[in-house]
Amino acid sequence: MSAIGAALSRPLVALAPSRRLRRRLALTVAAAGVLAAGYVLWFRDSSLVKVEQVTVSGVTTRDAGHVREALAAAARSMTTLHLDRDRLEQAVAGYPVVRGLRATPDFPGSLRIEVVEHRPAALAVAGGTRVPVAADGTVLRGLPVEGRLPELRLRGALPPKRLREPPALRAARVLGGAAEPLRRRLLEVGAGDKGLTVRMRAGPLLIFGDARRLHAKWIAAARVLADPAASGAGYIDLRLPGRPAVGGLEGQALQPAAPPAAQHAPSTPGAAPANPQP
Repeated sequence: MSAIGAALSRPLVALAPSRRLRRRLALTVAAAGVLAAGYVLWFRDSSLVKVEQVTVSGVTTRDAGHVREALAAAARSMTTLHLDRDRLEQAVAGYPVVRGLRATPDFPGSLRIEVVEHRPAALAVAGGTRVPVAADGTVLRGLPVEGRLPELRLRGALPPKRLREPPALRAARVLGGAAEPLRRRLLEVGAGDKGLTVRMRAGPLLIFGDARRLHAKWIAAARVLADPAASGAGYIDLRLPGRPAVGGLEGQALQPAAPPAAQHAPSTPGAAPANPQP
């Protein structure tokens, strides 16, 4: 018999570790896991990674100082490895201007917090109550109002947290889409046979039709209002924002160039009347 055959005929040597060795390996792995878990759980709450420096950005209202102080006080009770975002939100729950927070830890001891603010879109009027509301219908009780805001008249009582009436929600959304300088020139939102309309102070009636494509419609409105040829117009029809039509110019009609946002939009079948009646 050859050497190879003799080797193959011998009993195979067990390659698996013995039971004692397997037990030692298991105990070693378990002990290492316990030590690692303890180290992580201790380290993430230790003073070595305690939040010492807090930077708060994004707040612009009168309550900005109080919001920063509340967030900084809450953050300094945490570490950069163990942030309690719910506690941060609770710290500013009394400030209706705060819509949300973005917290970014910077190891080992710094924390950056960006505040996302609600912007008042209108003044909700219910009975003798006048309270600012955001574009999504959030009631901003206690928020100081700077300058003029358009009015949004409610049929019922003012809800505690958010508008419920669909017409009021659509109106808030329309008004909230306007740039702030233009929003201060607005009076109120109405509804008629042409759909949603917005009345301005010493300006034309803005015909929106519906609450779709608001960004493009407000861009078109701003461009027309800035055009000297549209001065004295009675209304601006924005239902086709790429082709806004102006009426009430003593028998003349103006069709300004399409705003940049609408130039690349797909064309809409049909043509807008040159001088539609509001």
